[in-house]
Amino acid sequence: MDLTIIWLDTAVHKLEAIFDFYKITENVTIAEKIVSSIVDATLILSKQPNIGQVEPLLKNRKNQYRYLVFENFKIIYWVDKPYVNIATVFDCRQNPIKLTV
Repeated sequence: MDLTIIWLDTAVHKLEAIFDFYKITENVTIAEKIVSSIVDATLILSKQPNIGQVEPLLKNRKNQYRYLVFENFKIIYWVDKPYVNIATVFDCRQNPIKLTV
């Protein structure tokens, strides 16, 4: 049985910020393509939720956070069957410590 992918509010806001950034720096078409590609990269999680590596910076949290990498972004999530919860999308060009805040 496939798991349901849930995008939490923080992750949705990050996608909106990514869209807004690329809409200004590039154009709307590129912004849409990047956001769509990030979302598409998560679809595999419905069938293979443990495919991502455990996120070492979040290992002391209650949930076991994992991540997928898409281009410059880490898609941070945890599995709580029957759901895969997408917690955030993190731009890896930032200081990694920002992920723990």
